[in-house]
Amino acid sequence: MNIISNMKRILLFFIAISFLASCSNSGGGELVGVQGRKPFYQAMPFGMTYVPMGSFVMGAGDEDPLNQFIFEPKTVTVSAFYMDETEITNNEYRQFVYWVRDSIARTLLGDVNPELYLVEENKKTGEVYDPPFLNWKSKIKWDGEEERDALEEMFIPESERYFRVKQIDTRKLSYKYYWVDIHAAAKKNYATKGDPKLGAWTNRAQQYTDRSVYVREEEVNIYPDTLCWLYDYSYSYNDQLTNNYFWHPAYDNYPVVGVSWKQARAFTVWRTQLKNNSISKKGQAPFSEFRLPTETEWEWAARGGLELNPYPWGGPYPRNDRGCFLGNFKPRRGNYIGDGGATPIVVAHYPANDWGLYDMAGNVAEWTNDAYDPSSYNYTWDLNPAYTYNADDEEAPTMKRKVIRGGSWKDVSYYMKVYTRSYEFQDTAKSYIGFRCVESYLGRQKDDNPAKASHVYRK
Repeated sequence: MNIISNMKRILLFFIAISFLASCSNSGGGELVGVQGRKPFYQAMPFGMTYVPMGSFVMGAGDEDPLNQFIFEPKTVTVSAFYMDETEITNNEYRQFVYWVRDSIARTLLGDVNPELYLVEENKKTGEVYDPPFLNWKSKIKWDGEEERDALEEMFIPESERYFRVKQIDTRKLSYKYYWVDIHAAAKKNYATKGDPKLGAWTNRAQQYTDRSVYVREEEVNIYPDTLCWLYDYSYSYNDQLTNNYFWHPAYDNYPVVGVSWKQARAFTVWRTQLKNNSISKKGQAPFSEFRLPTETEWEWAARGGLELNPYPWGGPYPRNDRGCFLGNFKPRRGNYIGDGGATPIVVAHYPANDWGLYDMAGNVAEWTNDAYDPSSYNYTWDLNPAYTYNADDEEAPTMKRKVIRGGSWKDVSYYMKVYTRSYEFQDTAKSYIGFRCVESYLGRQKDDNPAKASHVYRK
């Protein structure tokens, strides 16, 4: 009898323990959210600086009667983000070119030697990859007997070679990527544009059968147009820059040019992939998404917290109080060297603005993500305003206009002003246009905000 009584007590004890444990796991019946999630910490991206959120008057800060309608003053608010300290350099863009080159080579070599150039299964879990991954640990044998024939199509055909020199055919360096058109998905009535894949997708609230119709495929040749130095200036001897500017080590830290808006956008996708793959290997959730800055973000960053000033350094002049030029532009007719550089010069040569950003005025103009419309200031929202439009190849040229900002080495000082708008077509590449990337600020748990005292802006 005592044994049965003791067993009942033990059973009741375990039931009580289980009940308390279940209460503990559920928050004691209170709404406590999902437990066990790791606190999020967004590290400062390498080579970038923090631009705090803020509100400012976007547009003209002084009189400009002829162009006032293009940049009418408008008070807007911008969320925080990170931005590259300098424009993307030749050497940084070359990393992208080499990655695409090696990716194509490994794909071709995978047919010849899959054990060396492909990863077909996870050795730890036994999971089979279909299709297999490229093995980036293997070194490419460009002159190997087995590889020579497989890689032949990557090189310029023998009939087109100069002096019989064997070189990579840059026309083959194409980068394919996919992106989700969330703007199309958000529309109540989505125009099909005659695409049979879209079928009955006329209203996003009805007949959801396949969301993949919003996945877009892009394939872009990513090699810079090195001939831009010649066709931008027909009657000018720029052969030296044409032959050397992108590949020669003397120009490694110069801003990359000859890159179209499409190529710049492809670079941001690749950079995102590169960073997130590294993060995933460390067991962390990927979060990085690099992109081109919106027009508003670019202007906010260029101002550096200075209100109603026409230049990133403040003040109404492109010189300092000692008469020294503060940017690389065309100071006088025919005189390009008055500021210290005739063509693009090394990045970060001139002082940074108050947020640590270099060359926001002059050197090379910069692509933004926004499409260009003279009246876009009038209809965009006042919180993170942006006007985006991804034109198809067959659309009219006016639909392919993208905003460029900052002015360049060949422009007069007017184009260096933080509010001046200009445009170029998304599929063209110029010797005076480069770009830089941004990453949205998601917030950090640790108390190490690099701009605690930067929310009070000076005038």
